[in-house]
Amino acid sequence: MEKKRPELLIPASSLEVLKTAVIFGADAVYIGGEAFGLRAKAKNFSPEDMKKGIAFAHARGVKVYVTVNILAHNDDLPGVEAYLWELKEMGPDGLIIADPAVFQLAKDICPEIERHISTQANNTNYGTYRFWWELGAKRVVSARELSLEEIREIRERIPQKMEIESFIHGAMCISYSGRCLLSNYFTGRDANQGACTHPCRWKYAVMEETRPGEYMPVYENERGTFIFNSRDLCMIGHIPEMIDAGIDSFKIEGRMKTALYVATVARTYRIAIDDYLKEPELYRANMPWYLDQISNCTYRQFTTGFYFGKPGEKSQIYDNNTYVKEYTYLGIVEEEKDGMYCIQQRNKFSVGESIEIMKPDGRNEKVTVKRIVNEEGAEQESAPHPKQVLYVELEGGAAEKYDILRREET
Repeated sequence: MEKKRPELLIPASSLEVLKTAVIFGADAVYIGGEAFGLRAKAKNFSPEDMKKGIAFAHARGVKVYVTVNILAHNDDLPGVEAYLWELKEMGPDGLIIADPAVFQLAKDICPEIERHISTQANNTNYGTYRFWWELGAKRVVSARELSLEEIREIRERIPQKMEIESFIHGAMCISYSGRCLLSNYFTGRDANQGACTHPCRWKYAVMEETRPGEYMPVYENERGTFIFNSRDLCMIGHIPEMIDAGIDSFKIEGRMKTALYVATVARTYRIAIDDYLKEPELYRANMPWYLDQISNCTYRQFTTGFYFGKPGEKSQIYDNNTYVKEYTYLGIVEEEKDGMYCIQQRNKFSVGESIEIMKPDGRNEKVTVKRIVNEEGAEQESAPHPKQVLYVELEGGAAEKYDILRREET
């Protein structure tokens, strides 16, 4: 029996990152506009960039889903309604929604656009899935707290045409289905309104109430104490189980991540999924490569989350859980002219440095920076901040449009 091909769904914080996701293997991309999504701190898309992004993706057979997943207050509803009329004209493939009022507005205003139910809606049982299906939802995003066994049972008890979307990689939240009040309590910025300050990632100490101002550290490791900080989900080694559970869309978390992160994760999962569908033995044989590549971007220690039952203390929250960084993102190749590659420089690099060209097909070519020329035609020995448009000559390899330049950190 032929295995079902799952959708690989990749996040994008900007037009640049959307293009990267598409080129590096996404079947679909999810993005947010300038309001009504749950990543207000992300760059997000202006209406003009959203139109360009949808056109770019559709021209390459890739779908685009737009987040409208805030938990709306009264004052939000008129703006949501106006925004949905804008989206109707832009024509994305789906809307990711958590709030029933927003869902109803979308159903009334743009019924031709698929409605997907966000993980924020706490989708933990097959009755909830059927409830949303009967209201007109095409897809439901499963809560992160579900096991593969629970998802398998949901698949068996919902309509065959209904789709299940589940996270396969990225940050985990300490709160149930992402409904967190810490940010609002500490800073007045509401996580459920898209303004989370991520206090679960902060560094903490203990203070005893009779000794105010006397801070006692809770020792965790040499980098500090991050007692709420969960590990990152990574299911690269369990793609067969995800497919067998009946999941239709594999979702990568990370709408605030860089193009390098998106390219790394998209490319690795793309190749791993394709290898497994082609030949399971090829997938197993290439596992060391997947694991090596997936660690080539900023990440925390990895976990399989709740998929194989409730995680123990070494799986979910504890120890040594600050970011690990292997590579620095330098820029994306925009064009080639007279042997020079045009990039929007993102981090500092210099003539004579050894860097890598990262290609969508899985190859990484080591090259040397031979020349750096700015927009005015002046030679530069280095490319310091501020970020700028540069033309770079490379020795030892050739780049193509949308290839990524990166530097390995030792």
